[in-house]
Amino acid sequence: MVFDIWKQIRAKSFTPLYLLYGTEPYLINETKQLLINHALSPEEIDFNLSSYDLEETSIETALEDAETFPFIGERRLIFLHNPFFLTAEKSKAKVEHNLSRLESYLKDPAPYTIIVFSGAYEKLDERKKLTKQIKKSASVLEAKKLNESELKVWIRDRAAANGVQIDEEAVELMLTLAGTNLFMLTSELDKLSLYAEDEKRIDVKIVEQLVSRSLEQNIFTLVDKIVHRNIEEALRIYYDLLKLNEEPIKILAVITNQFRLIYQVKELARRGYGQNQIAGYIKAHPFRVKLAAGQAKLFSDEELVQIMNLLADSDYQMKTGGMNKALLIELFLFKLNRNALESK
Repeated sequence: MVFDIWKQIRAKSFTPLYLLYGTEPYLINETKQLLINHALSPEEIDFNLSSYDLEETSIETALEDAETFPFIGERRLIFLHNPFFLTAEKSKAKVEHNLSRLESYLKDPAPYTIIVFSGAYEKLDERKKLTKQIKKSASVLEAKKLNESELKVWIRDRAAANGVQIDEEAVELMLTLAGTNLFMLTSELDKLSLYAEDEKRIDVKIVEQLVSRSLEQNIFTLVDKIVHRNIEEALRIYYDLLKLNEEPIKILAVITNQFRLIYQVKELARRGYGQNQIAGYIKAHPFRVKLAAGQAKLFSDEELVQIMNLLADSDYQMKTGGMNKALLIELFLFKLNRNALESK
C-alpha cells in the first residue's frame, strides 16, 4: 500500500485527506516529504504549508486554516500531528476538541487543501465512529516494518529515484550487511548511488566495498564464520571490532543475542512454525529470522546448548572476574573451535 500511495503522490494524484500512522517512522517521514515536494512549489511552502500538534492546538483552529484559500498557488498542505482521539490511548493533551466539527469537515473537505493526520501509533481504535470515518475518507498508510520482499522493492525504488539501477544480488547483500533499518539503508543507498553515478549501476562488488557494517551486522558475519568453523576469519573480525573501540562486553552481548535467536528459530521451526510466525512470536524482523534459520541448520541441539553455556560462563567471568575482557572472547572462540573439532 505504501508504494501505491507514493506512486500517486509522485504523479500528483492527491486526495484531500491522508492518515499516516504506525511504528516505522521512516515511512511516515518519507511520505510527508513526498507530499511537500510534489504538492507545493518551493515558493509556496512559506505561505501554504502548516503544521499543528493536536495535543496543543484545537482541531477547530486547524480546520479554519484548511478552509482558508491559498494565498498563492493551487493548494494548502496541513499536517495534523498526534490525533490521539483516534486511539484508545490516554493523552495528556492540553486542549479539548470539538470533534463534531471534524466530522462535518470530513463529509465535505475543502478541495484546495490536503490534510495529513500523522501519529506514531501502533494501532487505532477501530470502535470509534470518527476513526472509521477518517479511514473510509482518507488515503491510509499503516507504517509498519517492511517484509523481505517489500524491502527489496523499496531498495530498488530508492535506487531508481537516485537515477541508478541495483542488481538483485546487490540488493540481497545490502540487506545482509546493512540490516533492515530504513534510515541506515537510505544513507548507504545514497552513498552507493553517488559512487555509481557514472556507470548508473550498483553491483555486488560496490556493495561489498562501500557498505558500512553496523555492530550487529559485523557480529552476524562473525557468527557466520563461527558457524562455518572458520576461527581465523572470526578472530580477524573480532580484532577489527576492537580496533573500532567496540567494548568486549557489548560484543559478547550481541554474539549471545544472535545465538539465542538461532536457538529460538531452530526450536520453533521444529514445532512447525513458519518463518513469518516465528518472526511475530519472537518479535524479530522476518529477514533476520530467515538468516538465522540458515545458520541453525549447521548446529545440533546439543551444540547450541553447549554454546549458550559457554557464553553464559564468559558473561559471568567478564562481569565478576579479573581476567582481561578482550581475552575472554578469544577464549570463547578457541573453546568453540576445539569443541567443534572434537565432535567431528
